[in-house]
Amino acid sequence: MKYSLMQQDIVVADLEIEEITGRIQKIYQVWEAERMPVGVPIRRGIADRTALNEWWADRMIPLYREGVPEALSDLQMPNPAALSLHSLGMSVSDAYWIRPEGSHLTWEEKNFFAHAFSEDVGNALMGQREMKSAVDLHSPDSTTDGYLKKRWEWIDKRPYLLKGGSPPYFQQPFAEAVASEVMDRLEIRHVPYTLVMRDGRPYSLCEDFVTQDTELVSAWRIMQTRKKASSISVYQHFVNCCEALGAPDVIPALDRMIVLDYILANEDRHLSNFGLVRDVRSLSWIGFAPIYDSGSALGYDKTAQQIRSGTGIVCKPFKKRHEDQLSLVSSFDWIDLEALCGLDAWMRRIGTYIEEDRMEAILFSMHRRIDRIQEMAERGSRGVALSTEGDVEKNVAEDYKR
Repeated sequence: MKYSLMQQDIVVADLEIEEITGRIQKIYQVWEAERMPVGVPIRRGIADRTALNEWWADRMIPLYREGVPEALSDLQMPNPAALSLHSLGMSVSDAYWIRPEGSHLTWEEKNFFAHAFSEDVGNALMGQREMKSAVDLHSPDSTTDGYLKKRWEWIDKRPYLLKGGSPPYFQQPFAEAVASEVMDRLEIRHVPYTLVMRDGRPYSLCEDFVTQDTELVSAWRIMQTRKKASSISVYQHFVNCCEALGAPDVIPALDRMIVLDYILANEDRHLSNFGLVRDVRSLSWIGFAPIYDSGSALGYDKTAQQIRSGTGIVCKPFKKRHEDQLSLVSSFDWIDLEALCGLDAWMRRIGTYIEEDRMEAILFSMHRRIDRIQEMAERGSRGVALSTEGDVEKNVAEDYKR
């Protein structure tokens, strides 16, 4: 079937999309080359269809997310791609969508930023098996990636994301709240998360930081705008891409993200878990996105003994070891670690569902990392050159299948 790829009400390109697989079969015409998704190459007016399909596939629910096969069955959808088509590919991360050929639909009447959306898809994804006779599939839940169980909710006329944790500890929502508190205290720009309980289980809740006039562009997409030389580190390549695009103040923002992830022992800051924000109308780069999605941290999947020992911690997005990645920080002048005083009591107060021995291990290991940052801050200089040694090899997100 023929569609137009839209950015708000601007026709970007005309496409042929296969209804069952959801794959883009043909790009008939590119009308606004500068408005094609970031990182999709265009040569002599012809867009790279493989790259556009990769971007399109990233807008779909992972089939292996807990509860997705059952939800698709309940919604009578063959796959996530078909579900995405029913929502016209609309998300709450940007202003892209697809308009069927001959349709007169407008962005204003259909977008999820300005209008309440159906809860049917979200209900199904959260395991509510009783479906209404008439199901409304127009929902941002159809275009939300990630492996953890989640849904969007319409609260105070804005989209909010409710996200769960993975067994056996269900710790990610707690870690999200801790990350938010740490960033509050260290004055790091971020998305505020709160810990909420639903039916006896913990969830994190946050407001969408994107508006209908802005878009989030992942670091992975940013890094597709230029060819990476083998002699350039992943970190430096990202910085070079941002500088070429004209995005402001990227290095100070990276400093803060790396320090935060070290404090939390975040294991899943992959290249689709941070990025830049762009103005949809002018296409100008606003800057580094507020830090979000920090839940895979504080030993979320480890025993108390493993947390205390500090073993088995992996690192992303630039280096395989947190110690090496921390050495990329250009300056510690901004950090005031005394602001973290009293954090222990705050964490115990909100983490009442976490066993005492586990909480003590979390606090012990976190203080050990804070002490290490204090040592580096006192030394006051970058520890290693920007080499490719120890770089991550590919953009892989954590797989929470159990």
